[in-house]
Amino acid sequence: QVQLVESGGDSVQAGGSLRLSCAASRLTGLPYYMGWARQAPGKEREGLAAIARDGTTHYADSVKGRFTISRDNAKDVVYLQLNSLKAEDTAMYYCATDSWWEKIINARPFYWGQGTQVTVSS
Repeated sequence: QVQLVESGGDSVQAGGSLRLSCAASRLTGLPYYMGWARQAPGKEREGLAAIARDGTTHYADSVKGRFTISRDNAKDVVYLQLNSLKAEDTAMYYCATDSWWEKIINARPFYWGQGTQVTVSS
């Protein structure tokens, strides 16, 4: 059973930055892509970014240019750098993994983490 554990969520002022981390266990030989999604109160879960083992990335249009995904394959850790944060970025951020990047961007991956909260105050 793959396990995903997120960390790094916090409360920040608008314009600030955060780096989220997700450590995966039991991932060797399994899903190729890791990524991130978020869910704000009262809204559907939204896929944000996905990254392959070879570093190929995919982003949702809503976060291109502000968020950056990266990955450490040796540690099975994926990161999400959040820059120029806005109040509307407030959400629970979830780590995800799947064999298809489209499923992460469409917020329908095979595995989810438990989430880490990001709160941005204006």
